[in-house]
Amino acid sequence: MRAVVQRVRSASVDVGEERIAAIGAGLVVLLGVGAGDAPEDGERLAAKVAGLRIFDDANGKMSVSLPDTAGEVLVVPQFTLYGDVRHGRRPDFTRAAPPDKGERLYDAFCGALRGTGLAVATGRFGAMMRVTLEGDGPVTIVATTDGWDEAALR
Repeated sequence: MRAVVQRVRSASVDVGEERIAAIGAGLVVLLGVGAGDAPEDGERLAAKVAGLRIFDDANGKMSVSLPDTAGEVLVVPQFTLYGDVRHGRRPDFTRAAPPDKGERLYDAFCGALRGTGLAVATGRFGAMMRVTLEGDGPVTIVATTDGWDEAALR
């Protein structure tokens, strides 16, 4: 799995003219699911995202995690994170999970985040979405389970 995690003041997702999700301060997670991913990858990545200490403490130092801020999370499915552009100019998406598997693991990731006690809003899998956000920082982190071993997960 691949996640682009951005600290935000607010964010929303629209499909057509319908607002389907909105959050206040917290995180936007663009989540890509790879063909070789398993449910355990989502559980580990969700725990990592929930525990990221990327919010400022009273001294302006990034040392506070999202649960300590009472912030929210907006998770947006983003298969294009698996676009391979090493050859040519048109991305190759063969490393992305097929839609049925991608949706199942996306839902499992969101469930794992909810299991940490966070308020989680979601985009709509397979839809053309308009994502609007007001960044806070900027703070943007890229996290991937590609190549993670057990030692790296601690």
